Amino acid sequence: MEIATFGTGCFWCTEAVFQQLKGVKSVVSGFSGGHVENPSYEQVVTGTTGHAEVCQIQFDSDQISFENLLEVFFETHDPTTLNRQGNDYGPQYRSAIFYHTEEQREIAERVKSKYDASGNWKKPIVTEITAFDKFYPAEDYHQNYFKNNPNQGYCRYVIAPKLQKFEKTFKLKLG
Repeated sequence: MEIATFGTGCFWCTEAVFQQLKGVKSVVSGFSGGHVENPSYEQVVTGTTGHAEVCQIQFDSDQISFENLLEVFFETHDPTTLNRQGNDYGPQYRSAIFYHTEEQREIAERVKSKYDASGNWKKPIVTEITAFDKFYPAEDYHQNYFKNNPNQGYCRYVIAPKLQKFEKTFKLKLG
């Protein structure tokens, strides 16, 4: 088993996407990249902790590669907006890859360059690629948020359409 840690804006969206992939064993919503120890959600949303909302993904690299995870990462959010995804804004919503090994860093840099050169976006990719330090799980009510709250407004109008697009694009990688 390997670990990947990604920030793509709101962790509820990220979690709902990556939970569906073949080879992904667990997805935990939380915080990484900041200077505050054991932050709460209420602290992180102020934008002053330095943390990003992230998901820590445990995956079987025999079933899905880190590079495949990065393809999903880049295809399911806008990596060209600094500290913003949709209506969510602030440094806690930044696009970020927190690499766990030198190999992950090299793959992340290569894949980011490939996507930046692809012309898929009109603006350059601003995704941060940073060494992983610590991960703090979010409070229990944030875990499995979409599965537990499918009729909540944000889930119906933001996450559900994102999942529909994701399922069409990545149908062969679904678990």
